[in-house]
Amino acid sequence: MQSGDETPETVFDAPAGNWVDRHAPPATRPWLRMSRADRPIGTWLLLLPCWWGVGLAMMADAPRWFDLWIVIACGLGALVMRGAGCTWNDITDRDIDARVARTRSRPLPSGQVTLRGAYLWLVAQLLVGLVILLTLGQAAIWMGVASLALVAIYPFAKRFTWWPQVFLGFAFNWGVLLAWTAHMGRVDLLPVIAWLAGIAWTIFYDTIYACQDVEDDALIGVKSTARLFGDASPRILLGFAALAVLLLALAISLTGRNQLIGLAGLAGFAAHLLWQLWKFKPDQTDTCLRLFRSNRDAGLILALFLAIAGLA
Repeated sequence: MQSGDETPETVFDAPAGNWVDRHAPPATRPWLRMSRADRPIGTWLLLLPCWWGVGLAMMADAPRWFDLWIVIACGLGALVMRGAGCTWNDITDRDIDARVARTRSRPLPSGQVTLRGAYLWLVAQLLVGLVILLTLGQAAIWMGVASLALVAIYPFAKRFTWWPQVFLGFAFNWGVLLAWTAHMGRVDLLPVIAWLAGIAWTIFYDTIYACQDVEDDALIGVKSTARLFGDASPRILLGFAALAVLLLALAISLTGRNQLIGLAGLAGFAAHLLWQLWKFKPDQTDTCLRLFRSNRDAGLILALFLAIAGLA
């Protein structure tokens, strides 16, 4: 499934000294890199809305032992489904990635993995994700199946809209709906509000991330909110941060139990977003990447307080 006898020692935009480069067997590295196992931030950003959904469901209802499995299953599912999504993204973007300095060292454009191999790897990850999904109940299964359409569409969004970050938000925050449904057995208005909040958050952090590629994207005609917002990015992102916080505050207020604890976590989340905006400079790519990765901490603050509120 690989082409060529040698592969690059690292992928250009992966964190230095990541575990894949240091410890994974050489034969597995191209596959792990295609799944972005060498940069776990994407898995965190997919997982955290799931944990928000569990916490909100416990606040609105009551904690159950099954919630522990939902938390674990979401962790495993986020790992494999993020890998599947990245593999699909690399398949659809292989020609674009070959023309961008930051991405041309990835497994497909660099020739480490063949297109056929990439498709087989995609199917394998999807099958593992399906096995995990089947443990979460019928309503959650249908929610998980529905998410595949969002995952399939996202890589093409930057070809037809200036707002691909919205489509990423649709997919990356679906977990709040899925986890809520796994607990409740149904979908309600509350998780939909939290899903919309997550979309606003995704526009916030992925615009910061996209600032790294503004010049290359302009040359090859790829659209993004980073290009659309331009120099006004800090001001516009403040609006999306505020929208995310307000919608999450509404969702927490609808739970009916221990809202003050949840709102305390939301205050920490909001403070982290404001800190990011204070540090944000669209033309400083290293800073943009660091701030993007820091959103794991922002989301964890909220997840932790929602868990405490749900269990209290």
